[in-house]
Amino acid sequence: MRDAVIVDAVRTAVGKRNGSLAKLHSASLSAHVLNALIERTGLEPSLVDDVVWGCAGAVGMQSGCVGRAAVLAAGWPESVPGLTIDRQCGSSQQAVHQAAAGVISGQYEVAVAGGVEIMSAIPLGTTRLDGRHGEPFGPDVFQRYEVDRFNQGQGAQLIADEYGITRTEMDQHALDSHARAARAIDEGRFTGQIAPITVIDASGTTQVFDTDEGVRRGSTPATLAGLRPAFSEGGSITAGNASQVSDGTGALLVTTGEFARAQGWTPLARVHTAVVTGTDPVTMLKGPIPATAKALKKSGLSLDDIGVYEINEAFASVTLAWLKETGADYERMNPLGGAMALGHPIGGSGARIMTTLVHHMRDNGIRYGLQSMCEGGGMANATILELL
Repeated sequence: MRDAVIVDAVRTAVGKRNGSLAKLHSASLSAHVLNALIERTGLEPSLVDDVVWGCAGAVGMQSGCVGRAAVLAAGWPESVPGLTIDRQCGSSQQAVHQAAAGVISGQYEVAVAGGVEIMSAIPLGTTRLDGRHGEPFGPDVFQRYEVDRFNQGQGAQLIADEYGITRTEMDQHALDSHARAARAIDEGRFTGQIAPITVIDASGTTQVFDTDEGVRRGSTPATLAGLRPAFSEGGSITAGNASQVSDGTGALLVTTGEFARAQGWTPLARVHTAVVTGTDPVTMLKGPIPATAKALKKSGLSLDDIGVYEINEAFASVTLAWLKETGADYERMNPLGGAMALGHPIGGSGARIMTTLVHHMRDNGIRYGLQSMCEGGGMANATILELL
């Protein structure tokens, strides 16, 4: 039977809002990691059957199929196609799922999966157009749920209230995320997964960007406690216990074990199980809970079999609710920090997280790893990888 293996995974360092990556074009940034895969593996680009690319903000420079634009910007043969996927925050995780499905079904022999988002240029919500064109979802959906629109921040607050998660708990979770990420940077845990890129800073100086720049060192509970609620008066969701607006990209090379052996490659992992599920679009962000349950049932594994969990830190309430519902080990979740510290470049986050996950599994001999992300509209992907 055909399988789907990840030969290599690479990402840029994540740029903070209006930071080192803010002035780059999304296609050019994507092309950088595409060519990094070539340099790292020796793959001949003409062998790639498809580039499956996630992006949540298909506006401006990210419109017109940024996946195809990335291939052309990379200088790859025109025969290599590109596809752009929007499953909101899970877009590039879904890209891996579709690349793996294509490989297993025989439609692809080799695929590259990944994604990009430059939120500095195209912030979350930019896709909402003026009144002439209407809102996403539309009146029938809003009538079904008796709301005038969906709001992720308000959904995160509803989750905090439902699970009795306090502001103090969320702030501490954020502090832990930053501390873990800072330690990972200091110990060189990300060095082997990041493709350095030359950028021009605000002063006009050329520099090499190779370190995630959203990590805050030295923050304290008092500092976070002083932040104002972000979405509702008296609420507990703040900028400090939510993910950051970020820029970044990542790419993974997916093929069959047989093709990898023929090329002399030693894959990092195989895609063991891949699922997606829906949940209500009002709280919106509870999806990782049922997605995890679905992935475990489908795989025949238990949570105890999983050595590391990467659950996207869209908001602290999301990951803490997942912990409460699953009973998972806090120390196994996002051990190198998550989106509250490293950032959340929406369409590129699934690829960033999976790149971090698969390298961490290899570096520590962890057989199974699980990744899940909440997604706009009330959805979630979950993926189980098996170390090879």
